[in-house]
Amino acid sequence: MAEKKSGIDQALIRDLANILNDTDLTEIEVEQEDLRIRVSRAGATQYVQAPIAAPAAFAAPAAAVAPAAAAAAPAGKTRNPDNVVSAPMVGTAYLAAAPGAAAFIQVGSVVKEGQTLLIIEAMKTMNQIPSPKSGTVTEILVQDGRPVEYGEALVIVE
Repeated sequence: MAEKKSGIDQALIRDLANILNDTDLTEIEVEQEDLRIRVSRAGATQYVQAPIAAPAAFAAPAAAVAPAAAAAAPAGKTRNPDNVVSAPMVGTAYLAAAPGAAAFIQVGSVVKEGQTLLIIEAMKTMNQIPSPKSGTVTEILVQDGRPVEYGEALVIVE
């Protein structure tokens, strides 16, 4: 029984390693029933230290973004959450279909429901982010080519 399970584990490990190579991920972890496998491209020492430093490194930019977003809102006016288009995934935001191409939207653009507002690249896949409603773009809160977090406000459509 152990030999059979070992064979399955080796095949799974090979598959996970191939996924790492195909997607340029640095680590992947899979858990099935009582089996848990983590495959990492980085050295153990480098990986162990990275999560410890990461919260401090990411806390400062997040804190810097919050005041900038608050400053972008007109004084005395709060944003209606129904008007905020948020990132549905982590990735890199692009405001145009290709480098040098015209942006999908600009402040003041009138958009229709379902119209592409921007693209988020995640795992080498370009994901079009559609407008959830028709309206006018009043703010663009992301910069072209910058990373975005899940749930981050991208665009305001009123």
